[in-house]
Amino acid sequence: MDVVYRRMSTWLMATVFLIAAHCAQAAAPLAQLPDFTGLVKSAAPAVVNISTTREVNTAFSPFEQQQLPDLFRHFFGDQFPPGAMGPQQPRSPGGPRPKGRELSSLGSGFIISKDGYILTNAHVIDGADTIKVRLNDRRELTGKLIGEDKKTDVALIKVDATDLPTLDMGDSDSLEVGQWVVAIGSPFGFDHSVTSGIVSAIDRTLPDDTYVPFIQTDVAINPGNSGGPLFNLNGQVIGINSQIYTRSGGFMGLSFAIPINVAMDIADQLKKDGQVHRGWLGVVIQPVSRDLARSFGLDQETGALVADVAPTGPARKAGLKAGDIILEANGETVDSSDELPRIVGHLTPGDTLSMKVLRNGQHTTLKATVADWPKDESSSIGDSADEQRHNSLGLQVTPLTDALKGQLSVDRGVVVESVDPDGAGARAGIQPGDVITSLNGKAVDDVAALEKAVGHLPAEKPVPLRISRDGQPLFVAITLPKK
Repeated sequence: MDVVYRRMSTWLMATVFLIAAHCAQAAAPLAQLPDFTGLVKSAAPAVVNISTTREVNTAFSPFEQQQLPDLFRHFFGDQFPPGAMGPQQPRSPGGPRPKGRELSSLGSGFIISKDGYILTNAHVIDGADTIKVRLNDRRELTGKLIGEDKKTDVALIKVDATDLPTLDMGDSDSLEVGQWVVAIGSPFGFDHSVTSGIVSAIDRTLPDDTYVPFIQTDVAINPGNSGGPLFNLNGQVIGINSQIYTRSGGFMGLSFAIPINVAMDIADQLKKDGQVHRGWLGVVIQPVSRDLARSFGLDQETGALVADVAPTGPARKAGLKAGDIILEANGETVDSSDELPRIVGHLTPGDTLSMKVLRNGQHTTLKATVADWPKDESSSIGDSADEQRHNSLGLQVTPLTDALKGQLSVDRGVVVESVDPDGAGARAGIQPGDVITSLNGKAVDDVAALEKAVGHLPAEKPVPLRISRDGQPLFVAITLPKK
């Protein structure tokens, strides 16, 4: 009996030990989860709520005027009719204006200096007639716009105050995927809401945002968070929450922040003279597709393909030509066309840009002195002529008259009138209204020149075809079918 008792006691003790060990292992990951309470208490006083108003035409409802952008959108963009977000502030006098309704918008920001400089998104204050800043202590101050940069979506405003709480800036270049991050903002007007997550990716490129290497996170972000800070676990700001990917207008797990290193560089320039100076090369570039890579003799899709060169820009002076592929810039490999604008944009006007270029199958090095970004970037396309001719690529084309040259903003080429859906042109993505300016490196000055160039094309091998579409130059790869 004693033997049985001793064996049972030993078994029970072993069982209890195993259960305790299992519980300790299960609790270990929980013990490693970060505690954000200290970070929030320290940082929250320097995070502000930003509200703006602007007058709109009474002929339309605010919701009729507000259009939801594509899947990538600024999450501040929701605008509210009077009363929806509380009492409206009276407009300041400024002379007689047509009577209208006021739209109210809501966003976030954070204080970067004790004398009242505040960072937020450019789209938060875009078109605002009044800017109101509500501090953590419930003071409400009038904000003055110092400057904005729509290319990076950064704005600098100032309030008349002193001895304000500020935030420490971190180093966004040292971020790594998987790090914990925290956001504080005003989603839907709920001040100082805190959400957390991890860095999902870095150096993300979003549509129409070629100058910002976005930080992607899974931090819950919603309308009203825009312009608010993104923190690391040390309580340092490493980004400005700016965009989300959404089908509904709300958070779906993908949020994007502007790296603070980018934002502070912009803020310093705005504070200095109210505007931003960034390097400009004077080229239109496009990605190198698989077919284009083959047509230019590349083994892989890499580099930035030059589709056009500004007639008086730095690229033209450096000898860069349409059809060149930029493979390196100032020692940095240009793996995709998205990388070149960032490299050039980070340069100061007057800096030298050294480029490794592929031209006609040969590598060459060119150097350009970058200029400041020009203010006028507009271009347009006009109507096409009536006369039509056909070619063997499945395209109906017409000569480019002197009148059309002015309307289409091109100096040579032929205009595509229609596209055979089963032809080589359709497979290459050619559209009616495109202007064909060169084919396989041969200039196309008229219909006869195009026909001659087509006659020398190899069958079943992609070759580069250069067009102008909506006033913008573009290369496509076209393949003549086997006869």
